[in-house]
Amino acid sequence: MRGTRTATGAALAAGALAVTGLAFAPTAAAVTPQTATITASCGFFGGGAATLTATQNGTSATITLTSTAISAPVAVAPDSISSTLTLARAGGGGVVFSGTKNPAMNTGDAVSVGPLPGTVAAGDALDAYGGSLKMVIFGITVTCKANAPQAPGPFVFD
Repeated sequence: MRGTRTATGAALAAGALAVTGLAFAPTAAAVTPQTATITASCGFFGGGAATLTATQNGTSATITLTSTAISAPVAVAPDSISSTLTLARAGGGGVVFSGTKNPAMNTGDAVSVGPLPGTVAAGDALDAYGGSLKMVIFGITVTCKANAPQAPGPFVFD
């Protein structure tokens, strides 16, 4: 009987420590808002509304851009567009998100790039307005710029 009490006490103590550990564990970082919209101009390649989706995990963040108003100038294979998205930082400077992630697209399809990885700091407020998206597709550079601040507002990272 005495062994059972000791085992039960040890189990309760271990459970209490586990719960305490969870209470003090760091919380996952969050970005707000998680999605924002912009109106962009891409010169000869079109322009219009686009949606930006942000995620964050500590100082690592990703941005995905999709637009039914901006079309692919040529058919492209998956992960073949070299994209560099620069978001303007409130107070000056910018943060770059870059990579070669994209779905397969036919000529005229809606453009989608990302998730593009980047590094953020706690408190960063980033907006597509004042930044740019450069996509290199088979040697052709397409540059898009937001015509106004993103809505509902800049991405703020924890």
